[in-house]
Amino acid sequence: MSLLLMAAPAAANEAAASAVSERPRPWFERLAVRGYVQFREQWTLAGDPDLVSDQDRSVGPVGTFSFRRARVILYGDLSDRVYLYLQPDFAVQAGASDGSVNFGQLRDLYVDVTLDDQRESRLRFGQSKVPFGFENLQSSQNRLPLDRADVMSSGVKDDRDMGVFYMWAPAEIRKRFKTLVDSGLRGSGDYGALAFGAYSGQGANRPDANSDVHLVARGTWPFELPGGQIVEGSLQGYRGRYVVRTSSSAVQVEDPTGILDERAVVSAIWYPQPFGLQAEYCTGQGPALDPSGTRVRKAPLQGGYVQAMCRLETPHGGVTPFVRWQVYDGGKKAEKDSPLAHVEDLETGLEWRPSRELEVTLAHAFMNRTNVLAAPYVQQQGQVVRTQVQWNF
Repeated sequence: MSLLLMAAPAAANEAAASAVSERPRPWFERLAVRGYVQFREQWTLAGDPDLVSDQDRSVGPVGTFSFRRARVILYGDLSDRVYLYLQPDFAVQAGASDGSVNFGQLRDLYVDVTLDDQRESRLRFGQSKVPFGFENLQSSQNRLPLDRADVMSSGVKDDRDMGVFYMWAPAEIRKRFKTLVDSGLRGSGDYGALAFGAYSGQGANRPDANSDVHLVARGTWPFELPGGQIVEGSLQGYRGRYVVRTSSSAVQVEDPTGILDERAVVSAIWYPQPFGLQAEYCTGQGPALDPSGTRVRKAPLQGGYVQAMCRLETPHGGVTPFVRWQVYDGGKKAEKDSPLAHVEDLETGLEWRPSRELEVTLAHAFMNRTNVLAAPYVQQQGQVVRTQVQWNF
Protein backbone atom coordinates (compact mmCIF):
# COMPACT_ATOMS: atom_id res chain seq x y z
CA MET A 1 0.00 0.00 0.00
CA SER A 2 2.79 2.41 0.92
CA LEU A 3 4.49 1.68 -2.41
CA LEU A 4 1.32 2.61 -4.25
CA LEU A 5 1.03 5.88 -2.31
CA MET A 6 4.63 6.76 -3.17
CA ALA A 7 4.18 5.90 -6.83
CA ALA A 8 1.09 8.07 -7.26
CA PRO A 9 2.82 11.44 -6.59
CA ALA A 10 5.79 10.40 -8.73
CA ALA A 11 3.49 9.56 -11.65
CA ALA A 12 1.66 12.84 -11.21
CA ASN A 13 4.93 14.78 -11.24
CA GLU A 14 6.05 13.02 -14.41
CA ALA A 15 2.73 13.79 -16.10
CA ALA A 16 2.99 17.45 -15.10
CA ALA A 17 6.60 17.66 -16.38
CA SER A 18 5.53 16.04 -19.64
CA ALA A 19 2.69 18.53 -20.05
CA VAL A 20 5.08 21.45 -19.46
CA SER A 21 7.61 20.11 -22.00
CA GLU A 22 4.89 19.68 -24.63
CA ARG A 23 3.47 23.17 -24.09
CA PRO A 24 4.49 25.50 -26.95
CA ARG A 25 7.06 28.06 -25.91
CA PRO A 26 5.85 31.69 -26.07
CA TRP A 27 7.30 33.71 -28.95
CA PHE A 28 9.63 35.78 -26.74
CA GLU A 29 11.40 32.60 -25.60
CA ARG A 30 12.08 31.64 -29.23
CA LEU A 31 14.05 34.80 -30.06
CA ALA A 32 17.81 35.34 -29.80
CA VAL A 33 20.13 38.36 -29.98
CA ARG A 34 23.50 38.75 -31.69
CA GLY A 35 25.44 41.51 -33.41
CA TYR A 36 28.75 43.02 -34.42
CA VAL A 37 30.60 46.34 -34.45
CA GLN A 38 33.23 47.61 -36.92
CA PHE A 39 35.67 50.26 -35.70
CA ARG A 40 37.97 51.83 -38.33
CA GLU A 41 40.95 54.11 -38.68
CA GLN A 42 42.18 55.45 -42.03
CA TRP A 43 45.15 57.35 -43.44
CA THR A 44 45.59 58.84 -46.92
CA LEU A 45 49.21 58.08 -47.77
CA ALA A 46 49.73 59.64 -51.19
CA GLY A 47 47.90 61.29 -54.07
CA ASP A 48 45.02 63.74 -53.86
CA PRO A 49 44.77 64.93 -50.23
CA ASP A 50 41.04 65.60 -50.76
CA LEU A 51 40.33 62.03 -51.89
CA VAL A 52 36.91 60.82 -50.70
CA SER A 53 34.85 57.68 -51.18
CA ASP A 54 31.07 57.41 -51.28
CA GLN A 55 31.51 53.80 -50.14
CA ASP A 56 33.08 54.81 -46.83
CA ARG A 57 32.41 58.41 -45.79
CA SER A 58 35.24 58.29 -43.24
CA VAL A 59 37.75 58.31 -46.11
CA GLY A 60 38.75 61.95 -46.54
CA PRO A 61 41.23 64.65 -45.63
CA VAL A 62 40.13 64.80 -41.98
CA GLY A 63 39.01 61.21 -41.46
CA THR A 64 40.52 59.33 -38.51
CA PHE A 65 38.51 57.05 -36.21
CA SER A 66 34.97 55.98 -37.01
CA PHE A 67 32.33 53.34 -36.46
CA ARG A 68 31.45 51.82 -39.83
CA ARG A 69 28.71 49.54 -38.51
CA ALA A 70 27.13 48.86 -35.12
CA ARG A 71 24.48 46.20 -35.58
CA VAL A 72 22.22 44.48 -33.06
CA ILE A 73 20.10 41.66 -34.47
CA LEU A 74 16.95 40.15 -32.99
CA TYR A 75 15.85 36.97 -34.73
CA GLY A 76 14.00 33.70 -34.28
CA ASP A 77 10.86 31.69 -34.97
CA LEU A 78 7.64 33.31 -33.85
CA SER A 79 5.93 30.03 -34.68
CA ASP A 80 6.66 26.89 -36.70
CA ARG A 81 5.88 28.78 -39.90
CA VAL A 82 6.85 32.40 -39.15
CA TYR A 83 10.44 33.68 -38.73
CA LEU A 84 11.32 37.23 -37.62
CA TYR A 85 14.51 39.21 -38.38
CA LEU A 86 15.10 42.74 -37.04
CA GLN A 87 18.40 44.59 -37.53
CA PRO A 88 19.01 48.28 -36.77
CA ASP A 89 22.38 49.98 -37.33
CA PHE A 90 23.57 52.57 -34.80
CA ALA A 91 26.52 53.86 -36.85
CA VAL A 92 24.82 55.46 -39.86
CA GLN A 93 27.37 57.86 -41.36
CA ALA A 94 24.97 60.39 -42.90
CA GLY A 95 24.20 62.73 -40.04
CA ALA A 96 22.48 66.00 -39.29
CA SER A 97 23.20 69.43 -40.75
CA ASP A 98 25.77 70.05 -38.01
CA GLY A 99 27.85 67.10 -39.23
CA SER A 100 26.89 64.66 -36.48
CA VAL A 101 27.18 60.95 -37.21
CA ASN A 102 26.33 57.59 -35.60
CA PHE A 103 22.58 57.77 -36.02
CA GLY A 104 20.31 54.77 -35.59
CA GLN A 105 18.50 53.51 -38.69
CA LEU A 106 16.58 50.42 -39.70
CA ARG A 107 18.45 47.96 -41.89
CA ASP A 108 16.22 44.87 -41.87
CA LEU A 109 12.74 44.16 -40.63
CA TYR A 110 11.00 41.22 -42.23
CA VAL A 111 9.16 37.97 -41.63
CA ASP A 112 9.63 34.75 -43.56
CA VAL A 113 6.46 32.67 -43.92
CA THR A 114 7.26 29.02 -44.64
CA LEU A 115 4.99 27.38 -47.20
CA ASP A 116 5.81 23.69 -46.63
CA ASP A 117 6.73 21.31 -43.82
CA GLN A 118 10.30 20.87 -45.13
CA ARG A 119 10.88 24.66 -45.05
CA GLU A 120 12.07 24.67 -48.64
CA SER A 121 9.71 27.41 -49.86
CA ARG A 122 9.09 30.73 -48.16
CA LEU A 123 7.70 34.20 -48.70
CA ARG A 124 9.49 37.23 -47.28
CA PHE A 125 7.64 40.45 -46.41
CA GLY A 126 9.29 43.71 -45.31
CA GLN A 127 12.61 45.47 -45.73
CA SER A 128 15.48 43.09 -46.44
CA LYS A 129 18.36 42.50 -48.78
CA VAL A 130 17.27 42.29 -52.41
CA PRO A 131 18.29 38.90 -53.89
CA PHE A 132 20.73 40.40 -56.37
CA GLY A 133 24.43 39.56 -56.61
CA PHE A 134 26.69 37.48 -54.38
CA GLU A 135 28.66 40.22 -52.62
CA ASN A 136 25.52 42.29 -51.97
CA LEU A 137 24.00 39.34 -50.11
CA GLN A 138 27.21 38.49 -48.26
CA SER A 139 27.11 39.99 -44.78
CA SER A 140 29.59 42.78 -44.04
CA GLN A 141 30.40 40.71 -40.97
CA ASN A 142 31.89 38.03 -43.27
CA ARG A 143 33.17 40.03 -46.25
CA LEU A 144 36.97 40.42 -46.61
CA PRO A 145 37.28 43.79 -48.47
CA LEU A 146 36.17 46.69 -46.30
CA ASP A 147 33.62 47.93 -48.87
CA ARG A 148 31.44 46.28 -51.47
CA ALA A 149 32.40 46.72 -55.11
CA ASP A 150 30.86 49.87 -56.61
CA VAL A 151 29.31 48.02 -59.53
CA MET A 152 27.26 45.90 -57.13
CA SER A 153 26.45 48.35 -54.34
CA SER A 154 25.34 51.06 -56.79
CA GLY A 155 22.52 48.83 -58.00
CA VAL A 156 20.60 48.68 -54.72
CA LYS A 157 21.16 51.37 -52.07
CA ASP A 158 22.38 49.74 -48.86
CA ASP A 159 21.69 46.39 -50.60
CA ARG A 160 18.12 46.53 -49.22
CA ASP A 161 14.63 47.65 -50.10
CA MET A 162 10.99 47.19 -49.15
CA GLY A 163 9.27 44.37 -50.97
CA VAL A 164 7.93 40.84 -51.24
CA PHE A 165 10.21 37.96 -52.26
CA TYR A 166 9.74 34.25 -52.88
CA MET A 167 12.70 31.96 -52.10
CA TRP A 168 13.13 28.23 -52.68
CA ALA A 169 15.95 25.78 -52.02
CA PRO A 170 16.03 22.06 -51.21
CA ALA A 171 16.71 21.25 -47.56
CA GLU A 172 20.17 19.92 -48.41
CA ILE A 173 21.14 23.14 -50.18
CA ARG A 174 19.75 25.30 -47.36
CA LYS A 175 21.99 23.34 -45.00
CA ARG A 176 24.95 23.95 -47.34
CA PHE A 177 24.27 27.70 -47.41
CA LYS A 178 24.39 27.71 -43.60
CA THR A 179 27.60 25.66 -43.48
CA LEU A 180 29.33 28.07 -45.90
CA VAL A 181 28.75 30.88 -43.40
CA ASP A 182 29.24 29.02 -40.11
CA SER A 183 32.50 27.38 -41.20
CA GLY A 184 34.13 30.67 -42.19
CA LEU A 185 34.04 30.04 -45.96
CA ARG A 186 32.53 33.49 -46.66
CA GLY A 187 29.16 32.32 -47.92
CA SER A 188 26.37 34.71 -48.89
CA GLY A 189 23.77 33.18 -46.58
CA ASP A 190 20.49 31.54 -47.48
CA TYR A 191 18.52 33.63 -49.98
CA GLY A 192 17.27 30.59 -51.84
CA ALA A 193 18.61 28.69 -54.80
CA LEU A 194 15.82 30.36 -56.75
CA ALA A 195 14.42 33.75 -55.77
CA PHE A 196 12.23 36.38 -57.36
CA GLY A 197 10.11 39.26 -56.18
CA ALA A 198 9.05 42.87 -56.38
CA TYR A 199 10.42 45.83 -54.41
CA SER A 200 10.06 49.60 -54.23
CA GLY A 201 13.28 50.36 -56.14
CA GLN A 202 14.28 53.61 -54.39
CA GLY A 203 16.51 51.92 -51.81
CA ALA A 204 16.40 51.20 -48.10
CA ASN A 205 14.55 53.67 -45.87
CA ARG A 206 13.34 55.74 -48.81
CA PRO A 207 9.66 55.97 -49.76
CA ASP A 208 8.48 54.88 -53.16
CA ALA A 209 8.57 57.76 -55.63
CA ASN A 210 6.35 56.37 -58.39
CA SER A 211 3.74 53.69 -58.95
CA ASP A 212 6.32 51.40 -60.57
CA VAL A 213 8.04 48.50 -58.78
CA HIS A 214 11.37 46.85 -59.54
CA LEU A 215 11.29 43.17 -60.42
CA VAL A 216 14.21 40.89 -59.54
CA ALA A 217 15.11 37.25 -60.17
CA ARG A 218 18.09 35.17 -59.09
CA GLY A 219 19.26 31.61 -59.52
CA THR A 220 22.31 30.18 -57.74
CA TRP A 221 23.68 26.75 -56.87
CA PRO A 222 26.62 25.71 -54.65
CA PHE A 223 28.07 22.56 -56.22
CA GLU A 224 30.19 20.22 -54.10
CA LEU A 225 33.01 18.69 -56.14
CA PRO A 226 34.80 15.40 -55.36
CA GLY A 227 37.08 16.05 -52.42
CA GLY A 228 34.71 18.55 -50.80
CA GLN A 229 35.56 21.70 -52.78
CA ILE A 230 32.46 23.90 -53.21
CA VAL A 231 31.90 26.06 -56.28
CA GLU A 232 28.92 28.38 -56.73
CA GLY A 233 27.55 30.02 -59.86
CA SER A 234 24.75 32.61 -60.03
CA LEU A 235 22.71 34.53 -62.57
CA GLN A 236 20.54 37.47 -61.53
CA GLY A 237 18.96 40.62 -62.80
CA TYR A 238 16.46 43.35 -62.01
CA ARG A 239 14.37 45.87 -63.95
CA GLY A 240 12.33 48.93 -62.99
CA ARG A 241 12.10 52.71 -63.22
CA TYR A 242 14.14 54.84 -60.81
CA VAL A 243 13.26 58.40 -59.76
CA VAL A 244 16.42 60.52 -59.44
CA ARG A 245 16.77 63.18 -56.75
CA THR A 246 18.13 66.44 -58.14
CA SER A 247 20.27 69.08 -56.45
CA SER A 248 18.52 72.08 -58.05
CA SER A 249 16.02 73.13 -60.70
CA ALA A 250 18.95 73.65 -63.07
CA VAL A 251 19.27 69.87 -63.44
CA GLN A 252 16.58 68.39 -65.67
CA VAL A 253 15.59 64.72 -65.68
CA GLU A 254 14.79 62.97 -68.94
CA ASP A 255 11.68 61.41 -67.35
CA PRO A 256 10.68 62.71 -63.89
CA THR A 257 8.43 59.68 -63.35
CA GLY A 258 11.40 57.35 -63.55
CA ILE A 259 14.31 56.37 -65.80
CA LEU A 260 14.75 52.78 -66.92
CA ASP A 261 17.03 50.99 -64.46
CA GLU A 262 18.08 47.44 -65.32
CA ARG A 263 21.08 45.23 -64.66
CA ALA A 264 22.19 41.64 -65.22
CA VAL A 265 24.98 40.01 -63.24
CA VAL A 266 26.88 36.74 -63.45
CA SER A 267 28.70 35.54 -60.32
CA ALA A 268 31.27 32.78 -59.79
CA ILE A 269 32.76 31.70 -56.47
CA TRP A 270 35.47 29.12 -55.74
CA TYR A 271 35.28 28.96 -51.95
CA PRO A 272 38.58 29.35 -50.03
CA GLN A 273 39.49 25.74 -49.18
CA PRO A 274 42.13 27.08 -48.62
CA PHE A 275 42.58 29.09 -51.87
CA GLY A 276 39.56 30.93 -53.22
CA LEU A 277 38.43 33.07 -56.12
CA GLN A 278 35.39 35.32 -56.42
CA ALA A 279 34.23 37.35 -59.42
CA GLU A 280 31.15 39.19 -60.64
CA TYR A 281 30.41 41.04 -63.86
CA CYS A 282 27.50 43.43 -64.38
CA THR A 283 26.04 45.10 -67.45
CA GLY A 284 22.94 47.22 -67.91
CA GLN A 285 21.63 50.75 -68.12
CA GLY A 286 20.38 53.36 -65.73
CA PRO A 287 20.16 57.07 -64.93
CA ALA A 288 23.35 59.14 -65.28
CA LEU A 289 24.17 62.84 -65.49
CA ASP A 290 25.30 63.79 -68.98
CA PRO A 291 28.65 65.60 -69.61
CA SER A 292 26.93 68.99 -69.68
CA GLY A 293 25.95 68.54 -66.03
CA THR A 294 22.41 69.75 -66.69
CA ARG A 295 20.42 66.67 -67.69
CA VAL A 296 19.99 63.16 -66.30
CA ARG A 297 19.47 60.55 -69.01
CA LYS A 298 19.40 56.80 -69.45
CA ALA A 299 22.97 55.62 -70.08
CA PRO A 300 24.81 52.27 -70.31
CA LEU A 301 26.80 50.94 -67.37
CA GLN A 302 29.17 48.08 -66.80
CA GLY A 303 31.81 46.80 -64.42
CA GLY A 304 32.99 43.97 -62.28
CA TYR A 305 35.58 42.71 -59.85
CA VAL A 306 37.93 39.78 -59.30
CA GLN A 307 39.06 38.74 -55.84
CA ALA A 308 41.60 36.14 -54.69
CA MET A 309 42.02 34.95 -51.11
CA CYS A 310 43.72 32.22 -49.08
CA ARG A 311 42.32 30.89 -45.80
CA LEU A 312 45.04 29.74 -43.40
CA GLU A 313 44.92 28.40 -39.85
CA THR A 314 47.78 29.19 -37.47
CA PRO A 315 48.41 28.58 -33.74
CA HIS A 316 47.44 32.23 -33.22
CA GLY A 317 44.17 32.15 -35.14
CA GLY A 318 42.92 32.24 -38.72
CA VAL A 319 44.69 34.44 -41.25
CA THR A 320 43.25 35.35 -44.68
CA PRO A 321 45.23 37.50 -47.13
CA PHE A 322 43.23 38.85 -50.07
CA VAL A 323 43.48 41.06 -53.14
CA ARG A 324 40.65 42.59 -55.19
CA TRP A 325 40.59 44.62 -58.39
CA GLN A 326 37.38 46.36 -59.40
CA VAL A 327 36.17 48.66 -62.16
CA TYR A 328 32.87 50.47 -62.73
CA ASP A 329 31.61 52.95 -65.34
CA GLY A 330 28.09 54.21 -64.86
CA GLY A 331 25.76 56.43 -62.87
CA LYS A 332 25.57 56.53 -59.08
CA LYS A 333 21.80 56.76 -58.92
CA ALA A 334 21.54 56.97 -55.11
CA GLU A 335 23.42 60.30 -55.10
CA LYS A 336 21.75 63.55 -56.13
CA ASP A 337 21.76 64.05 -59.93
CA SER A 338 23.06 60.47 -60.41
CA PRO A 339 26.59 61.62 -61.38
CA LEU A 340 28.52 59.55 -63.88
CA ALA A 341 31.38 57.71 -62.15
CA HIS A 342 34.56 55.98 -63.18
CA VAL A 343 36.07 53.68 -60.55
CA GLU A 344 39.20 51.56 -60.77
CA ASP A 345 40.50 50.38 -57.40
CA LEU A 346 43.07 47.79 -56.34
CA GLU A 347 42.86 46.69 -52.71
CA THR A 348 45.10 44.26 -50.82
CA GLY A 349 44.61 43.22 -47.25
CA LEU A 350 45.01 40.74 -44.45
CA GLU A 351 42.38 39.59 -41.97
CA TRP A 352 43.41 38.03 -38.67
CA ARG A 353 40.89 36.19 -36.48
CA PRO A 354 42.41 35.45 -33.06
CA SER A 355 38.98 34.27 -31.87
CA ARG A 356 35.39 34.03 -33.06
CA GLU A 357 34.65 37.22 -31.16
CA LEU A 358 37.43 39.37 -32.65
CA GLU A 359 38.68 40.10 -36.17
CA VAL A 360 41.34 42.60 -37.27
CA THR A 361 41.78 43.71 -40.90
CA LEU A 362 44.57 45.80 -42.41
CA ALA A 363 43.94 46.97 -45.99
CA HIS A 364 45.80 49.14 -48.50
CA ALA A 365 43.98 50.52 -51.56
CA PHE A 366 45.07 52.30 -54.72
CA MET A 367 41.97 54.36 -55.47
CA ASN A 368 41.06 55.99 -58.76
CA ARG A 369 37.48 57.19 -58.45
CA THR A 370 35.11 60.02 -59.24
CA ASN A 371 34.05 62.19 -56.33
CA VAL A 372 30.30 61.78 -56.71
CA LEU A 373 29.53 63.54 -53.43
CA ALA A 374 29.85 67.09 -54.80
CA ALA A 375 30.00 68.87 -58.16
CA PRO A 376 32.01 69.27 -60.34
CA TYR A 377 32.57 65.50 -59.79
CA VAL A 378 36.31 65.46 -60.37
CA GLN A 379 38.41 62.34 -60.75
CA GLN A 380 40.64 61.63 -57.74
CA GLN A 381 43.55 59.26 -57.16
CA GLY A 382 45.38 58.26 -54.03
CA GLN A 383 46.54 55.54 -51.67
CA VAL A 384 44.57 54.82 -48.52
CA VAL A 385 45.42 52.53 -45.59
CA ARG A 386 42.62 51.43 -43.31
CA THR A 387 42.50 49.29 -40.19
CA GLN A 388 39.31 47.68 -38.96
CA VAL A 389 38.66 46.00 -35.62
CA GLN A 390 35.45 43.97 -35.57
CA TRP A 391 33.95 42.37 -32.52
CA ASN A 392 31.13 39.86 -32.71
CA PHE A 393 28.67 39.04 -29.98
